[in-house]
Amino acid sequence: MAGLFITFEGADGAGKSTQVAALASELTARGYEVVTSREPGGTELGRAIRELLLHGGDVAPRAEALLFAADRAHHVAAKIRPALERGAVVISDRYLDSSVAYQGAARALDPHDVRELSLWATGGLLPQLTVVLDVPVEQGFARRGGDHDRMEAEGREFQERVRQSFLELAQAEPKRFLVVNGRAEIRQIAEQIWGVVQPLLAEAELRFPAINVASQGTSHGYSPSEEAPRQSAQEFSSHSTGAEAAEMEVLP
Repeated sequence: MAGLFITFEGADGAGKSTQVAALASELTARGYEVVTSREPGGTELGRAIRELLLHGGDVAPRAEALLFAADRAHHVAAKIRPALERGAVVISDRYLDSSVAYQGAARALDPHDVRELSLWATGGLLPQLTVVLDVPVEQGFARRGGDHDRMEAEGREFQERVRQSFLELAQAEPKRFLVVNGRAEIRQIAEQIWGVVQPLLAEAELRFPAINVASQGTSHGYSPSEEAPRQSAQEFSSHSTGAEAAEMEVLP
C-alpha cells in the first residue's frame, strides 16, 4: 500500500484534534495529499453511529464494541484504504487502539477480543504511526469544561483506566507508538511529532516533493512522570507563520 497511515490516540481532552490539524497543515503546505478523518464519524454511516454511541442512551458494553467496529469497518473500506492506495497521507483522530482502551480496559471486556474484532473488521489494517497524547486525567477534565458526551461523562476511575491502557499499548508496541507529553506547548508537541513523521514519509517512498530527513533513533516518547520534553524537530512549520501556531487552540 503506497500511502502513510497515522493515528492519534489519548484520553478526552488530550489535544488530539489540535495536533491532527497541525500535522495536516504542515503536510499540505509541503505538497502532500492529506486525508483527515475521525472515529467514530468519518463517513455518513459513521456519523449516524457516532450520534448513537456518544449522544444516545445507555449501550451495553458488547454492543458498544460492535458498533465501534462496524463504524471502523466502513471507515476503512470507504475512506482510508482508497486514500492510502492512491498514495495519500491519512490521519485519523482515533482508531482501533481507542476500542482496546475504552471498551477493553475501561469497560472490562477482554482487550484481546476487542482488538481481534477490529482487526477482522479492518482486514488487519494497522497504522505505521500511532501518536498517544498523554495528559493527567484531571487536566483532561479541565480542558473539556462542562460539555460532555456519553464517554466523556464517565468518572475519574474510568478515564484513568483509559489513560493507563494507552500507555500499556504503547509499551507493548514501541515501534508503532509515539507517546507525547500532552502538557507541553502546542507548537513543541507538533515539532516532536513532525520529527518522527519525516522519516516515515521517506520510508513510504511517497511520490511527492523531496524532503531532507535527518537521522532518527528508533526509540521515541517520554515517561508520564517526566516534565515536558525540550527537544524540537527540524524545520517544523517553515511554511506557516508564528501567528498561525499561536492561534491554535487545545481541543480534545
